[in-house]
Amino acid sequence: MMSFICSIFAAFFSAMNYQVTITETLQRSLLVDASSANLAEDNIYKRYRACDIVLDDGDFQNVEIAVNEVSGANGLDGVNGQDGYDGVNGHYGQIGLYKPIKPIKPIEPISNKPIEPKPAWPTTIFYKSPSHDFNLLHGDTFDLLPQFNFQFDMIFADPPYFLSSGGISVQSGKVVCVDKGDWDKSMSQEDINAFNLKWLSLCREKLKDNGTIWISGTYHNIFSVANCLTQLGYKILNVITWAKTNPPPNISCRYFTYSTEFIIWARKKEKVPHYYNYELMKHINGDKQMTDVWRLPAIAPWEKSCTKHPTQKPLGLLSRIIMASTEPGAWILDPFAGSGTTGIAANLLGRRFLGIEREEEYATISKARREEIENNKTFVTYKRKIPDIVKAEDTQKDCFTCKEPMIETLPFLGEVEVQPDGVYLDSITKR
Repeated sequence: MMSFICSIFAAFFSAMNYQVTITETLQRSLLVDASSANLAEDNIYKRYRACDIVLDDGDFQNVEIAVNEVSGANGLDGVNGQDGYDGVNGHYGQIGLYKPIKPIKPIEPISNKPIEPKPAWPTTIFYKSPSHDFNLLHGDTFDLLPQFNFQFDMIFADPPYFLSSGGISVQSGKVVCVDKGDWDKSMSQEDINAFNLKWLSLCREKLKDNGTIWISGTYHNIFSVANCLTQLGYKILNVITWAKTNPPPNISCRYFTYSTEFIIWARKKEKVPHYYNYELMKHINGDKQMTDVWRLPAIAPWEKSCTKHPTQKPLGLLSRIIMASTEPGAWILDPFAGSGTTGIAANLLGRRFLGIEREEEYATISKARREEIENNKTFVTYKRKIPDIVKAEDTQKDCFTCKEPMIETLPFLGEVEVQPDGVYLDSITKR
């Protein structure tokens, strides 16, 4: 929290002087990765001094005005400080009798050195496919999303579940630790709610009025997500239960085996209709209405060809979600892109994708997976391995055809391309 204080003196008929103190409060909350509270605070101070964080009127919280009577006349010399308050040096004159306010540290003079323009993105575009339908940013969603001047047709998000607290599970017949990384460390319920409220608020701003959002989770975080969606004005359409056909065993033998995850489907606005390909979903389900219980396997070995993310979702799941709620050519956002499953499924189905991933390790996997399907044989093989896609092509052959021309530049504010020599080129200038 920061306060900016200025003092104003008003004289009425030369009879009374008043000290009017105006305090404006600006406040912004930021998520910081650090090993201690002191290091987190130090990180923010450094970023603030470097002007990487600039508070503005969007962070305005409150204003307070305090009025105090000042005894004595002629106390208005704001330059020389002889008879009143020195507005330059922060001193008080000899006649005005009141308790001085602690002077604010003067702002250091601005250097005459020209300021070099900063890239519009605080990070680089990590990867862009040759057809520009798969775009990956390496950076923090909370930093990047506010900079977009663009709205997406659909968003899929698999946010942290905050489960990494030393537990164990079984993978490929072996007992393994389920700690996934610092990004998934356990937090208090208050912190989880604040995290979910913040990213869902940012996503709502970047979603078209008729757009929808899908969020996956377990009981550890999904109730918080649902409450935040309602609080922000989304309309929840369905809560899908994904019943895994091949769940890992429960090695403690003290609980029922965990075999489900939940996926909330919501639209941005209460009264704006959304897109739903009802006929296609019915056809995929054997000409019966598809229910909100989906029996699908977890990721198959062939989906791990470039190694995998610890919470990687199967292409079959994302394919069904994308076919159900978007049309060919739609723009899809994944704010926690992981190993890029959302983008791979989107491209297999003729949709376009932008993903944001904080961890370079997973961004690298995502890039490798997208480069893999540049090979047409691999592209076709992947589609043939996904039953929903095979069934969909039987009835709606054009449901995967993007009729939009290839774009040379992305429709996002201030897109920055990074050339091999590291020189930034602002693509807006090339339009």
